[in-house]
Amino acid sequence: MDRLEFVDAHVHFYDMQHPELFYGHWQPDVDPPLIGKQMRKLGERNFLAEDFIEVTRASNVTKAVHVQAAIGSKDPVKETEWLMDAAERTGFPHAIVAYADLRDPGVESVLERHCEYSKMKGIRDFSYGDFLVADDFHRGYALLEKYNLHASIAAQCQDMDKLAALANKFPNTVIVIDHAGNPAERTPEYFELWKRGMETAATEENIICKISGLGMGDHNWKVDSIRPYVLGCIEAFGVERCIFATNWPVDSLFSSYDVLIDAYTEIVADFSDDEKRDLFARNTEALYGI
Repeated sequence: MDRLEFVDAHVHFYDMQHPELFYGHWQPDVDPPLIGKQMRKLGERNFLAEDFIEVTRASNVTKAVHVQAAIGSKDPVKETEWLMDAAERTGFPHAIVAYADLRDPGVESVLERHCEYSKMKGIRDFSYGDFLVADDFHRGYALLEKYNLHASIAAQCQDMDKLAALANKFPNTVIVIDHAGNPAERTPEYFELWKRGMETAATEENIICKISGLGMGDHNWKVDSIRPYVLGCIEAFGVERCIFATNWPVDSLFSSYDVLIDAYTEIVADFSDDEKRDLFARNTEALYGI
């Protein structure tokens, strides 16, 4: 089939032999939530920009946004530097969402160093505890506006009221909800909780919903099992505040790249051509200025 131009808003590249980068989620003794031991398979090989280009060759992928993967590295700016080298070598990625510990009193110097690189567009802070309401997190988060950076946050449905309050307190900083709010179950009861949470988040205009990673909570997914979550995001946020992504190569544990893109295409088959182009490419291009 003829595929729409696709700008993938969430990919990960990694080099397990890199001397200065550490990939905490890809280690042989780590079982990340929702995924478990399967994740260890990814650490058995590297996944470089060249590998992504090869995997997506038939999928009409024109651009991609890299979201931090080197979790646990001593200096997170080294990942940004490495990705810029990849972009110069291959053209990918086109934008970088990097890591910084926003609760660190010295985080501004890290942000300054990240922003020396032209493709730097946002921060994902895998924080801990009740961080969305923590004063030290807010102190670091306030710097994102100064450096014109978006925030990628892996909030789940039970935290969306706190996420909405954060967005309201800092209205000039765009928040991107990663992976459709990471729905952890596939029961009717959970779906209602998830839907209410997403509707709560959607009340704040500076929150964007990234539709991705649905295989993590649904390892044997089919089009019909992810359809309610894809459409639920779009119903809550509107087409104008949703972006499609794949979470590759993590979601390669649950499908092929083309199968996932075809599923998105089937789910929004009744949308207008403009709406499809917005979801697949234009919204992400506008959000990250790429």
